[in-house]
Amino acid sequence: MAYITYVIKIMGIDVMKVHKFFWAIALGLVLTLSLTTVPSLASEKKEIEQKKAEIRKMAKETLNRLYQVQPSAKKTISKSAGYAVFSNFGMKIFLVGSGTGKGIVFDNKTNKQTFMKMIEGQIGLGFGAKKFRLVWVFEKHKDVSGFINSGWEFGGQTSAAAKLGDKGGAFAGALSVSPGIWLYQLTDDGLALELTGKGTKYYKDDDLN
Repeated sequence: MAYITYVIKIMGIDVMKVHKFFWAIALGLVLTLSLTTVPSLASEKKEIEQKKAEIRKMAKETLNRLYQVQPSAKKTISKSAGYAVFSNFGMKIFLVGSGTGKGIVFDNKTNKQTFMKMIEGQIGLGFGAKKFRLVWVFEKHKDVSGFINSGWEFGGQTSAAAKLGDKGGAFAGALSVSPGIWLYQLTDDGLALELTGKGTKYYKDDDLN
């Protein structure tokens, strides 16, 4: 820098003017970057909030549907340690099926909301598209935290072990997938009484949290 200043002096150019010129260019570049970055960040934030709002709306609609077909679920969910609501869209072509979905976990103890993702893969003869909603209910808070932080993965053993709750009990219409963890499955026809979310993995959505 000192050498450049020396050359400029030899050439008879005003050093202060040169410095001001370069500072003006630098300031202009900073302002240009700021003007392009701020709208971009604002647009990204707006998109994230829109996605969150859509998931919350889906959760509300799903719970309303569940309470219509299984009224006892409302009291059960309100007294639980927490619950999660997911919406899935699956496609099966011949022997291989897959699906993705999004959801939200409500922690009744902390009132915190955590956004999640799900992905599934199934093997079995069939063809067509399938949509369903899932409502998880956790009796213990440690299971809420575990679901959020460690996720959940349905394997063949879990699928085979899932049992329908007592028809006259608090969890009527829900499947017991693990001690203290229940699952309601909603299709267009109502509650599904057999586990349909086989080979499904649940994990935290880092983009929305």
